[in-house]
Amino acid sequence: MAADPTAETGAPRPRRETRESVLFGGVYGAVLASSLVAALTQHGHGSAASRRYDALWVLVTAFASAFAHGYAHHVAERGPRRRGEVLRVLRDEWPLVAATLPTVFLLAGAGWGWWPPGDVEYPALYLNIAILFTLGLLTARWAARSWPAAILTGLADALLGFVVVIANALIK
Repeated sequence: MAADPTAETGAPRPRRETRESVLFGGVYGAVLASSLVAALTQHGHGSAASRRYDALWVLVTAFASAFAHGYAHHVAERGPRRRGEVLRVLRDEWPLVAATLPTVFLLAGAGWGWWPPGDVEYPALYLNIAILFTLGLLTARWAARSWPAAILTGLADALLGFVVVIANALIK
């Protein structure tokens, strides 16, 4: 195994590419939000109070997942540690939390009476499929892939969301 050049020099570790972070965190966050909506929604439990509860749990879980992922990266990387480095690593996890915010908004809005609380599950799932498609499309275009390749990448990402929708239908 090659030696870590930053360990020898004491130089700060390079941050992950922003585009990589957006894709990884965005995909992870959208799938996480979809899975949580599917798991938290039970037949007959679509009240406004339960939607506010669901919104809070999606947000708490997103922050906990971002913290766990960032902390795992921090621990797994060898080398000297500086004060505040763990906070910088956690800062890089913002796309994961950001990708869950549309779902949090839909659930909270249903909890506040902006739309029917019992009819928000599938719109939230489909919104996350659209987010997954968009993330795949954008990152493929950022990587200078052709439009057909970018669309296929978006469809492949969206397939992750469809898996959650299908599993949700089969399990319930």
